[in-house]
Amino acid sequence: MTILVVDDEMDIKLLFEQRFRRELRSGELNLAFCYSGEQALTYLAEHPSQTQLVLSDINMPGMSGLELLRHIREQYQTPPPAVMMLTAYSDEQTRQQALTLGADDLLSKPVDFPALKAKLKNVA
Repeated sequence: MTILVVDDEMDIKLLFEQRFRRELRSGELNLAFCYSGEQALTYLAEHPSQTQLVLSDINMPGMSGLELLRHIREQYQTPPPAVMMLTAYSDEQTRQQALTLGADDLLSKPVDFPALKAKLKNVA
């Protein structure tokens, strides 16, 4: 499974690589990182059908994660990647907006990695 992690915080890469060290070594998981919504759309265009899951922060400068979600749902009909939103602000309005736009799930920051790993089994 290939997961595209989209977050404007540069240290997210090291965190995810540490938490998924075993899965990365075994080859059961590949991680790609983009630091903006715009960069993520470019990545998805260059790697069509290779990404099974997009994990995107909501609050980013430039294109927000919700805007990215809207573009993904409009541009990638078959096969659409699953999209889970990450946010430090888990209010009900944000949750509803993300779900209305087609998010498969909304996860709070800091990321609960055992819960995320459990959810990944449903995506695969």
